[in-house]
Amino acid sequence: MPVKDSLLFVYGTLRPGFDGAMAGWIRSVARHLGGATAQGRLYQVDGYPAFVPGGSERVVGDLFALPDAIAILAILDEHEECAEHFPDPHEYRRERLTVRGENGPVEAWAYIYNRDVGALARIENGDFLAR
Repeated sequence: MPVKDSLLFVYGTLRPGFDGAMAGWIRSVARHLGGATAQGRLYQVDGYPAFVPGGSERVVGDLFALPDAIAILAILDEHEECAEHFPDPHEYRRERLTVRGENGPVEAWAYIYNRDVGALARIENGDFLAR
């Protein structure tokens, strides 16, 4: 998939329905394609979630088309503090993974939690907005 047509899977404070500045910003610069799910688990970190992919459980989120992926992802990398200039280890890392959108599986960028989740509470239903 060309970078200009990149997709983004969001599962927490960037989702439509979350009342935050960055959620409003992403809605203003990207096209919401609808709901999506990914295989994995969600955990609670203060007022935001941690996504760990894999397994058979389902994480609920939303899919966005990024018309200017390079610029949008650079801003999101700053927001998630995983741009190169932030000291390691980063709390999140950006990866491409397969998610299930309304029209089937697609490849999308997602921000993956990059730390130990052992002490974090799990969001059992996999939906940060319905926790």
